[in-house]
Amino acid sequence: MSIEVTNECGYEISETGILQLLQFAFKKLYLHPEVELAVLFVEEEYMTTLHVQWMDEPGPTDVLSFPMDELRPGNDEELSEPGILGDIVICPSYAEIGAKERGVPLSEEIQLLAVHGLLHLLGYDHAETEDETEMFSLQNEILQAFNSAAE
Repeated sequence: MSIEVTNECGYEISETGILQLLQFAFKKLYLHPEVELAVLFVEEEYMTTLHVQWMDEPGPTDVLSFPMDELRPGNDEELSEPGILGDIVICPSYAEIGAKERGVPLSEEIQLLAVHGLLHLLGYDHAETEDETEMFSLQNEILQAFNSAAE
């Protein structure tokens, strides 16, 4: 698996921690070892530009996902196809809002956004209630399992 984490913002991000989380998630989602992913941490100004350009929505957001090969998760019998999963772009300064609302450290919010972005790249969505329940349950399952394994 190839996961590239790049920090282009002024926030101190544990790139190793994000890498370990995503490697863990790759295994939980049965992703092929030849799947590629890029994660980019950016400033609000750049995130605003992306949000307007690609989502046609004003202002910044916390996370955007840009899929490439439209890969889907594998299962315990068969891994996903190899390929380029895509890019996850996270804006830590905007993510601080969500962290404060949820009463969690920014590092925890960033973990959530990384897994959330990964699931979007794999075709999960939360536009409908049923889809939201499935996506958020899987997101929480991955985060809880990762944090339990890290203890």
